[in-house]
Amino acid sequence: MLKALLRVLAMLPLPIINGVGVLTGWGLYFFSQKVLRRTRKNLNVAGIAPSSAEYRRLVRRSVLETGKGLVETFAIWFRPQEKVLPWVRECRGWEHVEAAREQGQGIIFLTPHLGCYEITALYYAARHPITVLYRPARQQWLAPLIDEGRNRSQIKQAPTSLSGVRSLLKALKQGEAIGILPDQVPEFGEGVWADFFGTPAYTMTLVGKLASTSGARVLLAFGERLPWGKGYVIHIRPLELEPTPDNINQSIEQLVRLCPEQYLWSYRRFKQPKPHGKPREA
Repeated sequence: MLKALLRVLAMLPLPIINGVGVLTGWGLYFFSQKVLRRTRKNLNVAGIAPSSAEYRRLVRRSVLETGKGLVETFAIWFRPQEKVLPWVRECRGWEHVEAAREQGQGIIFLTPHLGCYEITALYYAARHPITVLYRPARQQWLAPLIDEGRNRSQIKQAPTSLSGVRSLLKALKQGEAIGILPDQVPEFGEGVWADFFGTPAYTMTLVGKLASTSGARVLLAFGERLPWGKGYVIHIRPLELEPTPDNINQSIEQLVRLCPEQYLWSYRRFKQPKPHGKPREA
């Protein structure tokens, strides 16, 4: 039944899908204290809003964009690829992809929780293979939906495990691309503390290790969500500095400032991982 409903949703025009997302966002705003609390807390910690009025506006818009992101994800998963790709109105920076491929380099795409991060891998996979690092879903009902939605085209998934890292490295050494959420909090012992909007955030060290071992090019990418369901603009830019946790966080900050309301502020970015236990709030 759920899959049938998602397939119906996926066939709707994007403006209607985004409209359903806005309604979902209002539902989160009024009825999900957890989402609202985390959004407020993270925006307050980041200090990105210049005034109290802008802070309140950003909280509201962020939660609405979170609703859009949730609904559009399911639509992208269950809509045929040839009908999803036209939603991408423009890709800015594709020349960096071509430059890396001409030199036979693998590519590490760093795609933070900004805008529509499902569309970027699908757009690339329509042209070349990509292996995406993912953390298995905790909810059992969600796992088969993720597998069906993401395992298509030229996308392969690699779990956050030793075997998954080996798959990433193998793809890079073959001159292929991989995708990583660089602002996903790693497990205890797999990261270091690095400033993110002036506050220490536990940050993965995997990117630097993969880049130094494989000689891959590191690119930042995100799918900007256009208003009123007009589609997406994919932005690709090179990481100008060494791929250290500090430099990566700084580069993500620059992207977030382009459209701060589209960052997933409800994600527990500043949580503190505990060894052999459940992470707690920072």
